[in-house]
Amino acid sequence: MDFSIECEREVDGRWIAEIPELPGAMANGATREEAMARAEAIALRAIAEQLDHP
Repeated sequence: MDFSIECEREVDGRWIAEIPELPGAMANGATREEAMARAEAIALRAIAEQLDHP
C-alpha cells in the first residue's frame, strides 16, 4: 500500500507529519525525518490492526 506523508514545521520548531489516507495518523518529532518515521510506524500499525480484525 502506498500512502503520502505531509510534513510541516510548527512555529515552536517541532515537525508534524500526517498521512491523509489514514485519518488520525499523525505524529510529531524534533526533526522532519523523525516525525515522518513516527507517522509511518503509526500507519503500519493501523494497517496491521485492520488486517487482524477485518
